[in-house]
Amino acid sequence: MATALKAVHVSDVPNLDQASEINAALALIKAPWSAHGVNDHDEGVETKCGFKWPKFVVMGHRGSGMNMLQSSDDRMKSIKENSIRSFNSAAQLPIDYIEFDVQVTKDDCPVIFHDSFIATEEKGVFVEKRVTDITLPEFLSYGPQTDLGKVSIPMFRKTKEGTIFEWKVEKDDSLCTLQDVFEKVDRSMGFNIELKFDDQFVYIEKQLRHVLQVVLQVVNKHAKDRPIMFSSFQPDVVLMIRKLQSTYPVYFLTNGGSEIYKDVRRNSLEEAIKVCMAGGLQGIVSEVRAILRDPNAVTRIKDSNLCLLTYGQLNNIPEKVYMQHLMGVEGVIVDLVGEITEAVSDPNN
Repeated sequence: MATALKAVHVSDVPNLDQASEINAALALIKAPWSAHGVNDHDEGVETKCGFKWPKFVVMGHRGSGMNMLQSSDDRMKSIKENSIRSFNSAAQLPIDYIEFDVQVTKDDCPVIFHDSFIATEEKGVFVEKRVTDITLPEFLSYGPQTDLGKVSIPMFRKTKEGTIFEWKVEKDDSLCTLQDVFEKVDRSMGFNIELKFDDQFVYIEKQLRHVLQVVLQVVNKHAKDRPIMFSSFQPDVVLMIRKLQSTYPVYFLTNGGSEIYKDVRRNSLEEAIKVCMAGGLQGIVSEVRAILRDPNAVTRIKDSNLCLLTYGQLNNIPEKVYMQHLMGVEGVIVDLVGEITEAVSDPNN
């Protein structure tokens, strides 16, 4: 029985031409993670959580969605992104994975935080520190405190345009570590671990290896049977994490040419394919606009025996998600998790 697509209003997303009339069984594009291993095409190594996705997958961006403090849409300021509260809220919905950002502090603790800098305001002056330059106790001192006896440092955030906002959301939560996430988030929830590195830095191999080994120590100790995948925008990072382990799939993140970088490997989907093929990676996570601009890229990626997921604000529009399903994209990372999962699920189930 066909189901009608539910309309979703998204305040801060560009209005593109609407997709042609959609009248299909949307249940086809939502399925739980399949627990069977899949043999890697290069090395014959069994890879957990699938080199091939069994069906279309929906992932929660930074949990239940990123925070856009400048947005007029209250849903983008509902729950603190990259927090245990956000992750467990997403886990209540029919999704397969949550995506979150991992960095390593000065004292070698993997923590969950997106921005390169963490910021506050002292006597009216905006002060920011690089996450990787501070210790774990200092990092955890920002935002709400689990220990009521500790003083909370208020958090601020600067947009790309330079506007500064106090980081206020309806449902706040404390900052957390990677170990916290493994211990406190529903065990059935898969993790897309994005390995964050500063675009302004040039990292030497020794640095990358150390940071990735620190992350892998936590993953190997706590993952157990949880579905895991790694992703990163940094080509050298995805190539190295693939060399350091063969248990979990590795995906190369790219905006497909929407921005231009000194590293040419980051500037197109064609370069992304080359990186994946050279390193034996499992797939690509592309900014959705790059795929919608060049639908033939899906075929080129599939012909390279790679999987394809997408991210971006257009993934908050159900019509765009369904278009991608028809194109052969295998999954999407979304902010409006509740709305998108409702739109793509069969109400009769």
